[in-house]
Amino acid sequence: AKRHFSTWFISRIRQDQRRRKKKMPGIRGPSEYSQEPARHPSLKVNAKEPFNAEPPRSSLVSSYVTPVELFYKRNHGPIPIVDDLESYSVTFTGLIHNPRKLFMKDIRSLPKYNVTATLQCAGNRRTAMSKVRNVRGVGWDVSAIGNAVWGGAKLADVLELLGIPKLTASTNLGGRHVEFVSVDRCKEENGGPYKASIPLSQATNPEADVLLAYEMNGETLNRDHGFPLRVVVPGVIGARSVKWLDSINVIAEECQGFFMQKDYKMFPPSVNWDNINWSSRRPQMDFPVQSAICSLEDVQMVKPGKVSIKGYAVSGGGRGIERVDISMDGGKSWVEACRRQEQGKHYISEHNSSDKWAWVLFEATIDVSQSTEVIAKAVDSAANVQPENVESVWNLRGVLNTSWHRVLLRLGHSNL
Repeated sequence: AKRHFSTWFISRIRQDQRRRKKKMPGIRGPSEYSQEPARHPSLKVNAKEPFNAEPPRSSLVSSYVTPVELFYKRNHGPIPIVDDLESYSVTFTGLIHNPRKLFMKDIRSLPKYNVTATLQCAGNRRTAMSKVRNVRGVGWDVSAIGNAVWGGAKLADVLELLGIPKLTASTNLGGRHVEFVSVDRCKEENGGPYKASIPLSQATNPEADVLLAYEMNGETLNRDHGFPLRVVVPGVIGARSVKWLDSINVIAEECQGFFMQKDYKMFPPSVNWDNINWSSRRPQMDFPVQSAICSLEDVQMVKPGKVSIKGYAVSGGGRGIERVDISMDGGKSWVEACRRQEQGKHYISEHNSSDKWAWVLFEATIDVSQSTEVIAKAVDSAANVQPENVESVWNLRGVLNTSWHRVLLRLGHSNL
Protein backbone atom coordinates (compact mmCIF):
# COMPACT_ATOMS: atom_id res chain seq x y z
CA ALA A 1 0.00 0.00 0.00
CA LYS A 2 2.87 2.31 0.86
CA ARG A 3 4.54 1.55 -2.49
CA HIS A 4 1.21 2.12 -4.29
CA PHE A 5 0.73 5.49 -2.57
CA SER A 6 4.32 6.49 -3.41
CA THR A 7 3.82 5.63 -7.07
CA TRP A 8 0.50 7.52 -7.13
CA PHE A 9 2.06 10.55 -5.39
CA ILE A 10 4.99 10.71 -7.84
CA SER A 11 2.55 10.35 -10.73
CA ARG A 12 0.46 13.28 -9.42
CA ILE A 13 3.58 15.43 -9.05
CA ARG A 14 4.59 14.70 -12.64
CA GLN A 15 1.07 15.47 -13.87
CA ASP A 16 1.12 18.79 -11.99
CA GLN A 17 4.54 19.59 -13.45
CA ARG A 18 3.30 18.85 -16.97
CA ARG A 19 0.16 20.89 -16.34
CA ARG A 20 2.15 23.85 -15.06
CA LYS A 21 4.53 23.54 -17.97
CA LYS A 22 1.62 23.63 -20.43
CA LYS A 23 0.18 26.68 -18.72
CA MET A 24 3.53 28.47 -18.64
CA PRO A 25 3.52 30.59 -21.82
CA GLY A 26 7.04 31.94 -21.33
CA ILE A 27 5.69 35.49 -21.42
CA ARG A 28 2.32 36.94 -20.51
CA GLY A 29 0.53 40.26 -20.69
CA PRO A 30 -0.95 41.16 -17.31
CA SER A 31 -4.27 42.96 -17.04
CA GLU A 32 -3.18 45.34 -14.25
CA TYR A 33 -0.17 47.44 -13.27
CA SER A 34 1.08 45.91 -10.01
CA GLN A 35 4.32 44.52 -11.48
CA GLU A 36 5.67 47.46 -13.46
CA PRO A 37 9.47 47.84 -13.67
CA ALA A 38 11.39 50.60 -11.90
CA ARG A 39 12.06 53.76 -13.92
CA HIS A 40 14.61 56.56 -13.79
CA PRO A 41 13.50 59.37 -11.45
CA SER A 42 14.36 62.13 -13.92
CA LEU A 43 11.76 60.98 -16.45
CA LYS A 44 8.80 63.28 -16.94
CA VAL A 45 5.71 61.11 -16.57
CA ASN A 46 3.07 62.07 -19.14
CA ALA A 47 0.73 59.20 -18.27
CA LYS A 48 1.05 56.75 -15.38
CA GLU A 49 -1.16 53.84 -16.48
CA PRO A 50 -0.18 52.88 -19.10
CA PHE A 51 3.24 54.34 -18.41
CA ASN A 52 4.41 56.99 -20.86
CA ALA A 53 7.38 59.19 -20.05
CA GLU A 54 10.21 61.16 -21.62
CA PRO A 55 13.58 62.41 -20.36
CA PRO A 56 14.54 66.06 -19.88
CA ARG A 57 15.28 67.50 -23.29
CA SER A 58 18.78 68.54 -22.21
CA SER A 59 19.74 64.89 -21.62
CA LEU A 60 19.23 64.02 -25.27
CA VAL A 61 22.20 66.08 -26.47
CA SER A 62 24.60 64.80 -23.80
CA SER A 63 25.24 61.58 -25.72
CA TYR A 64 24.96 60.45 -29.34
CA VAL A 65 23.58 57.13 -28.08
CA THR A 66 20.71 57.62 -25.64
CA PRO A 67 21.19 55.73 -22.36
CA VAL A 68 18.58 53.00 -21.95
CA GLU A 69 17.24 54.43 -18.70
CA LEU A 70 16.66 57.82 -20.39
CA PHE A 71 15.06 56.44 -23.55
CA TYR A 72 11.44 57.52 -23.81
CA LYS A 73 8.81 55.02 -22.63
CA ARG A 74 5.73 54.50 -24.81
CA ASN A 75 3.23 51.88 -23.71
CA HIS A 76 -0.41 51.02 -24.36
CA GLY A 77 -0.95 48.61 -21.48
CA PRO A 78 0.77 46.87 -18.55
CA ILE A 79 4.33 45.71 -19.21
CA PRO A 80 4.47 41.97 -20.06
CA ILE A 81 6.14 39.57 -17.66
CA VAL A 82 8.56 36.81 -18.67
CA ASP A 83 7.98 33.68 -16.61
CA ASP A 84 10.28 31.28 -18.44
CA LEU A 85 12.73 32.55 -21.04
CA GLU A 86 13.57 29.04 -22.27
CA SER A 87 9.96 28.28 -23.17
CA TYR A 88 9.39 31.68 -24.81
CA SER A 89 8.87 31.41 -28.56
CA VAL A 90 7.55 33.40 -31.49
CA THR A 91 5.06 31.73 -33.82
CA PHE A 92 5.52 32.33 -37.55
CA THR A 93 2.35 31.62 -39.48
CA GLY A 94 0.05 32.90 -42.20
CA LEU A 95 0.57 32.66 -45.95
CA ILE A 96 3.73 30.56 -45.77
CA HIS A 97 4.32 26.88 -46.48
CA ASN A 98 6.12 26.03 -43.26
CA PRO A 99 4.60 27.66 -40.17
CA ARG A 100 6.77 27.10 -37.12
CA LYS A 101 7.87 28.38 -33.75
CA LEU A 102 11.28 29.89 -33.14
CA PHE A 103 12.81 30.06 -29.69
CA MET A 104 15.37 32.60 -28.54
CA LYS A 105 18.18 30.12 -29.18
CA ASP A 106 17.02 29.88 -32.81
CA ILE A 107 16.99 33.66 -33.24
CA ARG A 108 20.39 34.00 -31.58
CA SER A 109 21.89 31.33 -33.83
CA LEU A 110 21.43 33.60 -36.85
CA PRO A 111 24.03 36.25 -37.75
CA LYS A 112 23.83 39.17 -35.34
CA TYR A 113 23.75 42.74 -36.61
CA ASN A 114 24.09 46.01 -34.74
CA VAL A 115 22.07 48.84 -36.25
CA THR A 116 22.22 52.39 -34.90
CA ALA A 117 18.73 53.75 -35.35
CA THR A 118 16.54 56.49 -33.92
CA LEU A 119 13.07 55.60 -32.73
CA GLN A 120 10.53 58.39 -32.50
CA CYS A 121 6.94 58.38 -31.33
CA ALA A 122 4.58 59.83 -33.93
CA GLY A 123 3.26 62.08 -31.17
CA ASN A 124 6.60 63.73 -30.45
CA ARG A 125 6.05 67.50 -29.92
CA ARG A 126 2.29 66.97 -29.57
CA THR A 127 2.08 69.43 -26.67
CA ALA A 128 3.12 72.30 -28.95
CA MET A 129 0.49 71.28 -31.48
CA SER A 130 -2.21 71.26 -28.80
CA LYS A 131 -1.55 74.95 -28.16
CA VAL A 132 -2.96 75.73 -31.60
CA ARG A 133 -6.11 73.62 -31.17
CA ASN A 134 -7.01 70.73 -28.92
CA VAL A 135 -5.76 67.30 -29.98
CA ARG A 136 -6.25 63.82 -28.57
CA GLY A 137 -3.34 61.81 -27.24
CA VAL A 138 -0.61 61.69 -24.63
CA GLY A 139 1.15 65.04 -24.32
CA TRP A 140 4.80 64.97 -25.38
CA ASP A 141 7.47 67.66 -25.36
CA VAL A 142 10.44 67.16 -27.73
CA SER A 143 11.86 64.03 -26.07
CA ALA A 144 9.63 61.21 -27.34
CA ILE A 145 12.68 60.17 -29.33
CA GLY A 146 15.95 58.37 -28.72
CA ASN A 147 18.93 56.94 -30.54
CA ALA A 148 20.19 53.44 -29.73
CA VAL A 149 22.37 50.63 -31.02
CA TRP A 150 19.99 47.73 -31.57
CA GLY A 151 21.37 44.20 -31.72
CA GLY A 152 19.66 41.16 -33.19
CA ALA A 153 18.89 39.09 -36.26
CA LYS A 154 17.75 40.65 -39.51
CA LEU A 155 14.13 39.83 -40.21
CA ALA A 156 15.14 39.08 -43.80
CA ASP A 157 17.39 36.26 -42.52
CA VAL A 158 14.63 34.88 -40.30
CA LEU A 159 12.09 34.86 -43.12
CA GLU A 160 14.61 33.20 -45.41
CA LEU A 161 14.96 30.47 -42.79
CA LEU A 162 11.21 29.97 -43.17
CA GLY A 163 11.44 29.66 -46.95
CA ILE A 164 10.83 33.25 -48.04
CA PRO A 165 13.76 34.48 -50.17
CA LYS A 166 15.27 37.90 -49.70
CA LEU A 167 13.77 40.75 -51.74
CA THR A 168 10.39 39.02 -51.95
CA ALA A 169 7.39 41.30 -52.43
CA SER A 170 4.77 38.53 -52.45
CA THR A 171 4.74 34.87 -51.47
CA ASN A 172 3.23 32.35 -53.87
CA LEU A 173 0.38 32.02 -51.37
CA GLY A 174 -0.39 35.72 -51.70
CA GLY A 175 1.36 37.15 -48.65
CA ARG A 176 2.38 40.79 -49.12
CA HIS A 177 2.64 42.11 -45.57
CA VAL A 178 4.27 41.00 -42.33
CA GLU A 179 2.23 41.47 -39.16
CA PHE A 180 3.81 41.70 -35.71
CA VAL A 181 1.61 40.75 -32.76
CA SER A 182 2.56 41.52 -29.17
CA VAL A 183 1.48 39.83 -25.95
CA ASP A 184 0.47 43.04 -24.19
CA ARG A 185 -3.15 43.97 -23.60
CA CYS A 186 -4.53 47.25 -24.92
CA LYS A 187 -7.87 48.86 -24.21
CA GLU A 188 -7.94 50.09 -27.82
CA GLU A 189 -7.94 46.43 -28.91
CA ASN A 190 -10.63 45.57 -26.32
CA GLY A 191 -8.05 43.83 -24.17
CA GLY A 192 -6.33 42.19 -27.11
CA PRO A 193 -2.71 42.57 -28.19
CA TYR A 194 -0.99 45.47 -29.87
CA LYS A 195 -0.21 44.72 -33.53
CA ALA A 196 1.11 46.42 -36.64
CA SER A 197 2.57 45.47 -40.02
CA ILE A 198 5.06 46.45 -42.69
CA PRO A 199 5.22 45.44 -46.38
CA LEU A 200 6.87 42.08 -47.08
CA SER A 201 9.18 43.83 -49.56
CA GLN A 202 10.59 45.88 -46.68
CA ALA A 203 10.80 42.91 -44.31
CA THR A 204 12.79 40.81 -46.79
CA ASN A 205 15.15 43.60 -47.84
CA PRO A 206 18.46 43.27 -45.94
CA GLU A 207 19.23 46.93 -46.68
CA ALA A 208 16.13 47.98 -44.74
CA ASP A 209 17.88 46.69 -41.58
CA VAL A 210 14.63 45.51 -39.96
CA LEU A 211 15.71 43.62 -36.84
CA LEU A 212 14.30 41.11 -34.44
CA ALA A 213 16.21 42.78 -31.64
CA TYR A 214 17.21 41.29 -28.31
CA GLU A 215 19.83 43.87 -27.35
CA MET A 216 19.83 47.63 -26.83
CA ASN A 217 23.12 49.51 -26.45
CA GLY A 218 25.01 46.24 -26.02
CA GLU A 219 22.81 44.94 -23.21
CA THR A 220 19.82 42.62 -23.09
CA LEU A 221 16.57 44.49 -23.73
CA ASN A 222 14.82 45.57 -20.56
CA ARG A 223 11.11 45.06 -19.98
CA ASP A 224 10.06 48.58 -20.94
CA HIS A 225 11.74 48.25 -24.31
CA GLY A 226 10.48 44.84 -25.35
CA PHE A 227 12.32 42.05 -23.48
CA PRO A 228 12.90 39.42 -24.63
CA LEU A 229 12.30 40.21 -28.32
CA ARG A 230 10.96 43.08 -30.36
CA VAL A 231 11.00 44.28 -33.93
CA VAL A 232 12.90 47.46 -34.81
CA VAL A 233 11.89 49.09 -38.10
CA PRO A 234 14.42 51.88 -38.76
CA GLY A 235 13.21 55.11 -40.33
CA VAL A 236 9.57 54.38 -39.49
CA ILE A 237 7.41 55.79 -36.69
CA GLY A 238 7.87 53.90 -33.45
CA ALA A 239 4.32 52.52 -33.57
CA ARG A 240 5.47 49.88 -36.09
CA SER A 241 8.38 48.61 -33.96
CA VAL A 242 6.27 46.18 -31.94
CA LYS A 243 7.60 45.03 -28.56
CA TRP A 244 7.19 41.71 -26.69
CA LEU A 245 6.63 39.64 -29.81
CA ASP A 246 4.18 36.75 -29.66
CA SER A 247 3.65 35.98 -33.34
CA ILE A 248 4.73 37.15 -36.78
CA ASN A 249 2.22 36.54 -39.54
CA VAL A 250 2.56 36.81 -43.31
CA ILE A 251 -0.75 38.26 -44.49
CA ALA A 252 -2.33 39.41 -47.75
CA GLU A 253 -3.38 42.91 -46.67
CA GLU A 254 -1.93 45.29 -44.13
CA CYS A 255 -2.73 44.66 -40.47
CA GLN A 256 -6.31 45.54 -39.56
CA GLY A 257 -5.51 46.36 -35.93
CA PHE A 258 -6.60 49.59 -34.26
CA PHE A 259 -3.17 51.22 -34.36
CA MET A 260 -2.86 50.66 -38.10
CA GLN A 261 -6.41 51.54 -39.12
CA LYS A 262 -7.77 54.03 -36.56
CA ASP A 263 -4.67 55.76 -35.27
CA TYR A 264 -1.32 57.10 -36.48
CA LYS A 265 -2.61 58.50 -39.74
CA MET A 266 -1.94 62.00 -41.05
CA PHE A 267 -5.09 64.04 -41.66
CA PRO A 268 -5.34 67.65 -42.91
CA PRO A 269 -6.32 70.49 -40.55
CA SER A 270 -9.85 70.51 -42.00
CA VAL A 271 -10.69 67.06 -40.60
CA ASN A 272 -12.41 66.90 -37.22
CA TRP A 273 -13.98 64.16 -35.09
CA ASP A 274 -17.35 64.68 -36.80
CA ASN A 275 -16.19 64.21 -40.39
CA ILE A 276 -13.19 61.89 -40.01
CA ASN A 277 -13.02 58.90 -42.37
CA TRP A 278 -10.22 56.64 -41.16
CA SER A 279 -10.24 54.54 -44.32
CA SER A 280 -9.44 57.58 -46.46
CA ARG A 281 -5.82 57.68 -45.29
CA ARG A 282 -3.08 55.09 -45.32
CA PRO A 283 -1.20 54.19 -42.12
CA GLN A 284 1.78 56.45 -41.46
CA MET A 285 5.10 54.69 -41.96
CA ASP A 286 8.21 56.88 -42.50
CA PHE A 287 8.56 59.83 -40.15
CA PRO A 288 9.22 63.24 -41.75
CA VAL A 289 12.31 65.39 -41.29
CA GLN A 290 12.44 66.69 -37.72
CA SER A 291 14.64 68.78 -35.44
CA ALA A 292 14.45 70.27 -31.97
CA ILE A 293 16.55 72.52 -29.76
CA CYS A 294 17.34 70.67 -26.54
CA SER A 295 19.85 72.87 -24.69
CA LEU A 296 17.17 75.51 -24.04
CA GLU A 297 13.61 75.37 -22.77
CA ASP A 298 10.75 76.92 -24.74
CA VAL A 299 11.20 80.11 -22.71
CA GLN A 300 14.76 80.51 -21.41
CA MET A 301 16.41 83.25 -19.36
CA VAL A 302 19.95 83.98 -20.59
CA LYS A 303 22.68 86.53 -19.98
CA PRO A 304 23.78 88.85 -22.79
CA GLY A 305 26.62 87.33 -24.81
CA LYS A 306 27.30 83.99 -26.45
CA VAL A 307 24.70 81.23 -26.08
CA SER A 308 25.16 77.64 -27.23
CA ILE A 309 22.32 76.08 -29.21
CA LYS A 310 22.29 72.26 -29.21
CA GLY A 311 19.73 69.81 -30.49
CA TYR A 312 18.95 66.81 -32.67
CA ALA A 313 17.80 66.35 -36.25
CA VAL A 314 16.56 63.20 -37.96
CA SER A 315 14.62 62.06 -41.00
CA GLY A 316 12.82 58.84 -41.83
CA GLY A 317 12.99 56.39 -44.69
CA GLY A 318 16.79 56.19 -44.70
CA ARG A 319 17.25 59.85 -45.57
CA GLY A 320 20.19 61.41 -43.77
CA ILE A 321 20.35 64.98 -42.51
CA GLU A 322 22.02 67.35 -44.95
CA ARG A 323 22.09 70.41 -42.70
CA VAL A 324 20.46 72.25 -39.80
CA ASP A 325 19.79 75.98 -40.06
CA ILE A 326 19.45 78.45 -37.17
CA SER A 327 17.66 81.81 -37.35
CA MET A 328 17.31 84.69 -34.88
CA ASP A 329 15.15 87.00 -36.98
CA GLY A 330 12.03 84.98 -37.67
CA GLY A 331 13.51 83.12 -40.62
CA LYS A 332 14.70 86.10 -42.65
CA SER A 333 18.32 84.94 -42.41
CA TRP A 334 19.96 81.70 -41.37
CA VAL A 335 23.30 80.29 -40.25
CA GLU A 336 24.24 76.65 -40.63
CA ALA A 337 24.84 74.70 -37.44
CA CYS A 338 27.70 72.27 -37.01
CA ARG A 339 26.35 68.74 -37.21
CA ARG A 340 27.83 65.70 -35.56
CA GLN A 341 27.14 62.08 -36.28
CA GLU A 342 28.72 58.95 -34.84
CA GLN A 343 32.30 59.45 -33.64
CA GLY A 344 32.19 63.15 -34.42
CA LYS A 345 31.79 62.80 -38.18
CA HIS A 346 30.68 65.87 -40.08
CA TYR A 347 29.65 64.19 -43.34
CA ILE A 348 27.23 61.65 -44.77
CA SER A 349 28.58 58.22 -45.67
CA GLU A 350 26.75 56.04 -48.16
CA HIS A 351 28.00 52.92 -46.39
CA ASN A 352 27.20 53.64 -42.75
CA SER A 353 23.77 52.55 -41.55
CA SER A 354 23.85 55.12 -38.75
CA ASP A 355 23.77 57.88 -41.36
CA LYS A 356 20.57 56.39 -42.79
CA TRP A 357 18.68 55.59 -39.63
CA ALA A 358 20.16 57.67 -36.80
CA TRP A 359 19.86 61.28 -35.78
CA VAL A 360 22.58 63.88 -35.92
CA LEU A 361 23.33 66.23 -33.06
CA PHE A 362 23.88 69.86 -33.99
CA GLU A 363 25.42 72.86 -32.30
CA ALA A 364 25.67 76.57 -33.01
CA THR A 365 26.88 79.53 -30.97
CA ILE A 366 24.94 82.77 -31.22
CA ASP A 367 25.41 86.28 -29.82
CA VAL A 368 22.44 87.48 -27.82
CA SER A 369 22.06 91.18 -27.01
CA GLN A 370 18.30 91.34 -26.59
CA SER A 371 15.35 89.05 -26.08
CA THR A 372 14.86 87.03 -29.24
CA GLU A 373 13.31 83.92 -30.72
CA VAL A 374 15.68 81.20 -31.92
CA ILE A 375 14.48 78.88 -34.68
CA ALA A 376 15.89 75.55 -35.87
CA LYS A 377 14.95 73.74 -39.06
CA ALA A 378 16.49 70.68 -40.69
CA VAL A 379 16.93 69.68 -44.32
CA ASP A 380 17.37 66.02 -45.23
CA SER A 381 19.32 64.39 -48.05
CA ALA A 382 16.26 64.53 -50.33
CA ALA A 383 15.93 68.30 -49.68
CA ASN A 384 12.80 67.83 -47.57
CA VAL A 385 12.45 70.79 -45.19
CA GLN A 386 10.47 71.21 -41.99
CA PRO A 387 7.29 73.29 -42.46
CA GLU A 388 7.33 76.80 -41.05
CA ASN A 389 4.38 76.72 -38.66
CA VAL A 390 2.32 74.30 -36.60
CA GLU A 391 -0.97 75.47 -38.10
CA SER A 392 -0.10 74.02 -41.51
CA VAL A 393 0.41 70.50 -40.10
CA TRP A 394 -2.16 70.55 -37.28
CA ASN A 395 -4.24 67.38 -37.12
CA LEU A 396 -6.79 66.09 -34.64
CA ARG A 397 -4.51 63.34 -33.30
CA GLY A 398 -1.56 65.65 -32.83
CA VAL A 399 0.91 63.48 -34.72
CA LEU A 400 3.94 64.42 -36.80
CA ASN A 401 4.49 67.95 -35.54
CA THR A 402 7.62 68.68 -37.53
CA SER A 403 7.25 72.45 -37.75
CA TRP A 404 10.21 74.76 -37.17
CA HIS A 405 11.25 74.45 -33.55
CA ARG A 406 11.26 77.77 -31.70
CA VAL A 407 12.55 78.85 -28.30
CA LEU A 408 12.26 82.30 -26.77
CA LEU A 409 15.35 83.79 -25.13
CA ARG A 410 14.82 86.49 -22.54
CA LEU A 411 17.62 88.52 -21.03
CA GLY A 412 18.01 88.20 -17.29
CA HIS A 413 19.83 86.33 -14.54
CA SER A 414 20.82 82.87 -15.73
CA ASN A 415 23.45 80.15 -15.40
CA LEU A 416 23.70 79.99 -19.20
